[in-house]
Amino acid sequence: MTERDATTAFAETLVDEWIRNGVSHAVVAPGSRSTPLALALAARDEIRVDVVLDERSAAFLALGIGKATGRPAVVLCTSGSAAAHLHPAVVEADHGDVPLLVCTADRPPELRDSGAGQTIDQSDLYGRSVRWFCDPGPPEDRSDAGPFWRTVAARSVAATVSGRPGPVHLNLPFREPLVPTAAPLVDAPGRADGAPWTSSTPAGLPVTPVELPAGARGLIVAGWGAERAMASPRDRTWPVFADPLSGLRSGPMSISAYEALLRVPGFADAHRPDLVLRVGAPVTSKLVNQWLDPSIEQLLVDPDGRWLDPQHAASRRIAGSVAITFTGDVDPSWRDAWLDAEKRARDAIDATLDGFDSPFDGRIARDVAAALPDGSTLFVASSMPVRELEYCMLARAGLRVVANRGVNGIDGATSTILGLATARGAGAPPVVGILGDLAFLHDTNGLLGAARRGIDATLVLLDNDGGGIFSFLPQATALDPGRFETLFGTPQGVDLEALCTLHDVAVTRVTDPDAVVPALRESIAFGGIRVLLVKTDRHENVERHAALWSAVAAAL
Repeated sequence: MTERDATTAFAETLVDEWIRNGVSHAVVAPGSRSTPLALALAARDEIRVDVVLDERSAAFLALGIGKATGRPAVVLCTSGSAAAHLHPAVVEADHGDVPLLVCTADRPPELRDSGAGQTIDQSDLYGRSVRWFCDPGPPEDRSDAGPFWRTVAARSVAATVSGRPGPVHLNLPFREPLVPTAAPLVDAPGRADGAPWTSSTPAGLPVTPVELPAGARGLIVAGWGAERAMASPRDRTWPVFADPLSGLRSGPMSISAYEALLRVPGFADAHRPDLVLRVGAPVTSKLVNQWLDPSIEQLLVDPDGRWLDPQHAASRRIAGSVAITFTGDVDPSWRDAWLDAEKRARDAIDATLDGFDSPFDGRIARDVAAALPDGSTLFVASSMPVRELEYCMLARAGLRVVANRGVNGIDGATSTILGLATARGAGAPPVVGILGDLAFLHDTNGLLGAARRGIDATLVLLDNDGGGIFSFLPQATALDPGRFETLFGTPQGVDLEALCTLHDVAVTRVTDPDAVVPALRESIAFGGIRVLLVKTDRHENVERHAALWSAVAAAL
């Protein structure tokens, strides 16, 4: 009997079944042991394949695609330390509820624990961070091979999106030869009608009706994930604190200046609520989360059933989504007090921002978010950029704001932005990212080859030559300035324009705060990957935040 090619058949079957289950993007980090699957992916026009040299950047590119589409992208790498480089994106996908299909090639069992090159223990490599782990073993010529392989592929996709979305890890050991042998392939036919081998229907979110007393001194506080947890049109009877990442920062009851307001002690003390509906993850603001202490009755709603309560303050928890109704009449004095404070604070913030004669991170965040057309996606990096947006962004509808806030790291920011852009179709609204110099430098490898991939994205790069957030932490005053700069300020002194040029990425330097929006619009119209490089001062940044808070206090 002629020996049949099981390795090629296995790889082609996985890819075919993934396509039947809606997978349309793959990111490949080049390597030898992953050759069978890389060839199978590249052979199918239904899947867009991007090749990214650095595995960590490749994984975050796939993460960005998952954020944009709600469907998993495949990220493929070879064996050994390459697989370990995927781990930061895996944990972000886990905590951020992003579908991701992680495929690590591996040596076959006979080469493991034997000194073979590029071989580590890859079984359960990502631990509890994945929704499902499977090592199907080396492909073999078996009578039941087709149904088994197709079930593995169908289940891997379903596990990324069913229930709580997240990453799946397939560890795929391949024996040599790793290229097609020209021998007949093992039979693994799919369903004749093109349907998945096993269809899965993701479970819908359970909906809980909740009655809230409209007359109470109540607040709605919304973090990321909140939009999915609102099963009915949002009744804005109560004031709403909506983190920009929540998708709910719009409407007449939106309090966009909550951070500034709560920094006024007299106001914060006099406006403590009796009842709070918290939806989704905690907001970015540490001040708000501390203000919502256990003495306030709090109802916690999370669409994915997690226990997102770092202050241990919730008196009731609902897993799923809520359909809210209000009983009774609203207390006009409570509502009007917040709306009046919002107007005063908003006017003070905007006037102060507009009065600065040089670029300031908060104004840039406000202006970029306000200027983007409806349907746009704005990625904001962790550390200071996400806080600047929370502090200064106006309430508006039509803008999707995303960030890697699952574990709040700066890992993979550039690659995530490029992943979001990769997923957009021709003529789709723009993708823009705001990030600092350290986040940008942390993922410079994400730019390798990116200019040749035919994608459009604008990166607004705030260059304050270091870690600006540390200037707001106790380390800034507790340490000698020299030691603080060495350990926390960490200025890198890199010529970022030269670095971008090295990667064929166009750069526009912006020195006038009034020129940011025109430059942004020009960049979007021009297309391609472009960087708006804005030099700011992290020491001056602290003083300007103090000026914002003082202006709001005076306005109240």
